[in-house]
Amino acid sequence: MLLQNLRAKIGARLNGDSEAGFTLIELLVVMLILGILAAIALPAFFNQKGKAADAKAKEYAHSAQVAMETCATENSGEYKLCNEAKLKEIEPTLNSATFTTTELTAGNTYLITVTSSPATQTFSIKRASNGAVTFPCTEEKVGGCPAGKSWANG
Repeated sequence: MLLQNLRAKIGARLNGDSEAGFTLIELLVVMLILGILAAIALPAFFNQKGKAADAKAKEYAHSAQVAMETCATENSGEYKLCNEAKLKEIEPTLNSATFTTTELTAGNTYLITVTSSPATQTFSIKRASNGAVTFPCTEEKVGGCPAGKSWANG
């Protein structure tokens, strides 16, 4: 009886009848599928950090624009006195921003430029003497700079 039980157990073991679990091939197929899915998904996630930096730069540019208009209102519509220090005084959140203001003339024009960190994209707000405002960015279809090199709607 003992010998028959032992023989039955060995036979079942060799036939794989009582085995529970996954074969090596099944595990390799699952790992291959997971690898393919990761290869598809990871590039989309890596791009998000750059887009977040670009969104922060756009936010700083817009805050500087609001501060610039506030400064001009306080100075009889003149932009020439509205330098970076004055804008940071008006809007304290700009103290952590790196931006430049140029073209501050009596013709009521200005150019605010903010570079995203890490320096991959430059976003600007430019006001012409006729009051038209444009929103140029440097590298089209990269990060937060849409087609047409204008971030006016985004």
